[in-house]
Amino acid sequence: MTPGTDRSSQDQPGRPAVPGPETEADAEVAELVGKLSGAGDMDGAERRRLLGRLSAALVKARKRARTSGVARGRWLADMFAAIAPRLPIRDFATLQEHHYGLSGDALADDLVRTAGKATTAVGAIGGVLAAAEFAAPPLLLSAPAQLVAETLVVAAIEVKLIAELYEVYGVQVPGTGSQRAMAFTVAWSKQRGVDPLAPTSVQVALGAAAKIALRNRLMRTLGRHLTTLGPFLTGAVAGGALNRAATKRLAQAVRADLQRQRALPSAG
Repeated sequence: MTPGTDRSSQDQPGRPAVPGPETEADAEVAELVGKLSGAGDMDGAERRRLLGRLSAALVKARKRARTSGVARGRWLADMFAAIAPRLPIRDFATLQEHHYGLSGDALADDLVRTAGKATTAVGAIGGVLAAAEFAAPPLLLSAPAQLVAETLVVAAIEVKLIAELYEVYGVQVPGTGSQRAMAFTVAWSKQRGVDPLAPTSVQVALGAAAKIALRNRLMRTLGRHLTTLGPFLTGAVAGGALNRAATKRLAQAVRADLQRQRALPSAG
């Protein structure tokens, strides 16, 4: 890979293609989540604008889904499984370039701080929007789409964080871009690092057990974001604080797993 480039979800020629969104609404959702997940220095107004666009795109996408699937979270898991391979994961050289030449634990610390700030910002912005809707009952019906948008963005930020921590510590996850994306997504659903004993070069699609785990994790995250429906600014404070704490816990678990994996003898 050329230094200074993103390890995007695009696979190499001749390898399985990334599963693509089937509609314009799905494509817009994937694009917006990608922008918001990598927007560490984005100002609040732009973040709010994109989050609003994402909420509207999700409403369009959800209308095509069966009601039962939406209610039980299958649609949400399917949506994120389609988004994950498109997340722009930076390689080590790019990470160093974006983080002032840091490496090792110092770079990992900076990545975790940046991700924590991003999930805090998403939670706080979501809280402000939800609080405004709470104060204006006719708009309350739009809140669920906004919460789903927040959930997808936070999940994307954290999956991206896991993948980039693996870059920092030089622990390679085998497979194509899509397969690595699925491995990091499964790791996120378990709130741990990638299991080095699990087969990572299997089919690109998530298996039944992994899909259930992803669905359950997304629904737990969505439930956490219901706190943003508190009145006035209480939702913003709670949403931001809970997101920051969750991102920090995830990073600690992943880094502990990475340290253990680096201590394992090589297979060769």
